[in-house]
Amino acid sequence: MNGSIALLVATKSVTLLFGGTITYLSYRAFRRTGSPALRALTIGIGLVTSGVILGGILHQLAGLPLELSTSIQSVFTAAGFAVLTYSLYTKRRPQSRSPARQRYPSDD
Repeated sequence: MNGSIALLVATKSVTLLFGGTITYLSYRAFRRTGSPALRALTIGIGLVTSGVILGGILHQLAGLPLELSTSIQSVFTAAGFAVLTYSLYTKRRPQSRSPARQRYPSDD
C-alpha cells in the first residue's frame, strides 16, 4: 500500500470515528427532545459519514476507480449538507401549554 492510499484510509477511518460519534450523540439528543431539527441534523451527519465510508468501501473493496467512488461520496456529502441546511431552518416542535396557565384572547 503506497503512502497516499494509507493516508486516505487513515483519514476515512478518523472521519468514521468522529462522524459516527456526532451522529450517535445527535440521535440521542433527538430521542430525548423529539426535535425535528435534531432529527434532520442526525440524518444529515449520517449521510455525510455514510458517504465517506461508502466511497472508501467502493474504492478499496469493490475495486471501483477512485474518481467514481469519490463522485458517489460527493453525492452523499451534498445530500447530507442539504439536510443539515434544512435542519437550521426547521421550526421547533410546539410546546404544550401548562394546564395551570390561563389563556387570554390577547395570547393568540
